[in-house]
Amino acid sequence: MDNTIPEVIRTVPLQYYVFFASALFAIGVTGVLVRRNAIIIFMCVELMLNAVNILLTAFSAYRADPNGQIFVFFIMAVAAAEVSVGLGIIVMIYRNFQTTDVNLLSRLKW
Repeated sequence: MDNTIPEVIRTVPLQYYVFFASALFAIGVTGVLVRRNAIIIFMCVELMLNAVNILLTAFSAYRADPNGQIFVFFIMAVAAAEVSVGLGIIVMIYRNFQTTDVNLLSRLKW
């Protein structure tokens, strides 16, 4: 292995990070496709985003290149803004329709 990789990072193989992130992403995709509650779907999308962040951080650490970790920082900042807007929309939908079931939200169409 490359000597620029810190010893702490070398204790866990890169494949473990890939398997873990793949499992998280698969759980997120399953949640989006199966569930009908808007809040659960929203959380599953965030889970998929975090799986991608884990991979970016792991690859960045293994290459000893901070660019991936900087990119993750900006992704987290955008995700925080997205969460605030998304939860605001979900709260307003709940106030108007008294449900967060995405099947019943077809009334939002013209």
